Amino acid sequence: MKKIYTLLIIAILTLTISCSQDSSNNDVSSNSSGDGMGGSLATFILKDAYLYTVDFYKLTVFNISDSKNPVKVNTIDVGFNIETLFSFDNYLFIGSQNAMFIYDITNKELPKKLAQSNHFTSCDPVVANGTNAYVTLHTNTNCQGTVNELKTYDITDIKNPILLNNRGLKQPKGLSLYADNYLLVCDDTVKIFDVSNPKDSKYIDEIPTKNALDIIIRNNHAFIISENSIDQYELDATNIAKFTKISTFTF
Repeated sequence: MKKIYTLLIIAILTLTISCSQDSSNNDVSSNSSGDGMGGSLATFILKDAYLYTVDFYKLTVFNISDSKNPVKVNTIDVGFNIETLFSFDNYLFIGSQNAMFIYDITNKELPKKLAQSNHFTSCDPVVANGTNAYVTLHTNTNCQGTVNELKTYDITDIKNPILLNNRGLKQPKGLSLYADNYLLVCDDTVKIFDVSNPKDSKYIDEIPTKNALDIIIRNNHAFIISENSIDQYELDATNIAKFTKISTFTF
């Protein structure tokens, strides 16, 4: 499934980058930093001329300025049970089964650990913006644990994440921020929350998919990945409950 998921991410990114060349500047999908981004379950991130990858316990940095001759420039031990990688501005957010790690990549080749927030053992995707980080914890046979919830952190002080609240969910997995106020969470269906007030997020609606694993939002289009399909929906930031299904790709 990991290999299939990676190929799907690459395909989606290729499609959305192509589409964005023809689109106007009204993309409100919140990726203002210009990163090559996958979903919240991704294990690699493109940042300028660098590729960052994570495996079970380490973060690896590659210089890819020469695409024909990528060079590994650094390897950093992070911890154990590392699962996911997300970037915002000059920060990497690394999710593991036991913690969220935050690294500063102002120096692209020398990531510097800034913070670590521990939690109960569980699978741990993470996304973030300039003020908050959102983490889903879910149980399965690999991660064990008994926690299924959405955690919201205040990261205004990036070195000292503060837990704001926990929201119990069914079995939340991938998630994505949209526009300024919305968080979409894969929890069988895709649940939509208004996070204007991060301390008290409000459930708005849900996209009626089934067994959703991850979601990638680009150019007002949501690509929802499940075990056997990718559903594409068009979103409207002015009316978040007005979403339109565009296509389904099964495999």
